[in-house]
Amino acid sequence: MDLGLQGKTAFISGSTQGIGYAIAAALAAEGAEVTLNGRDAERLDAAVERLRAEYPGARVAGLAADFASADEVARLTDALGDVDVLVNNVGLFGLADFASISDAEWARYFEVNVMSGVRLARAMLGGMLERGSGRIVFISSESGVNVPADMVHYGMTKAAMLAVANGLAKLTRGTAVTVNTVLGGPTFSDGVAASVAAVAEAQSLPVEAMKNAIIGQNHTTLLERFIDPTEIASLVAYLSSPLSSATNGAALRADGGVLTAML
Repeated sequence: MDLGLQGKTAFISGSTQGIGYAIAAALAAEGAEVTLNGRDAERLDAAVERLRAEYPGARVAGLAADFASADEVARLTDALGDVDVLVNNVGLFGLADFASISDAEWARYFEVNVMSGVRLARAMLGGMLERGSGRIVFISSESGVNVPADMVHYGMTKAAMLAVANGLAKLTRGTAVTVNTVLGGPTFSDGVAASVAAVAEAQSLPVEAMKNAIIGQNHTTLLERFIDPTEIASLVAYLSSPLSSATNGAALRADGGVLTAML
């Protein structure tokens, strides 16, 4: 299916690996000009070269920035200019006992996970509205709806992303600009893969067996397996395309059936 993204420009925050990289690859495969992002310039360059190798002829660039720094984000947006598609993917993730999370850590999670999207949308949405078209997609999580007790700080930021996206969508009335959110679920990203491999090695188990032990028989997911990053990327590619014109202000699930309520 042709998603109509040929020649469109896209920026994906936090896209040197995992879900972000999969999204960039999906958009590049559809002919979009993509700009990757990461904190580490060396890793960013490697990701850019990898994507160019996977899709010869694709127009791929990279802009380094640490989203914990408002100044770095400002420099990034100045260098980036207007884009047709903005994917707010960057985020911190981690388990923590609620009582042990410091004020500084709460602030750090909010700064990176929430303010990254706020600052990027503030820089990009005006141009989209002036042109009358554009796409903004926030990558949230089922943890923003069903907040885990051992990741309250993370779940809070994912719930806040839902609120920001919902409010921004109301600013697009009467235009062909849309703002939507994707609720991801347990995904076998690079970071998760490394953690699973380490645990498997420590317990002298095959990685696949450890994956199944962790989630394969977990009855909180209808999928009963980890989600592949490409599965989330496919939904994001659709939401980034002109074909999704009637979908706006929505929170769409790609969570593997973790959230089983009807609404």
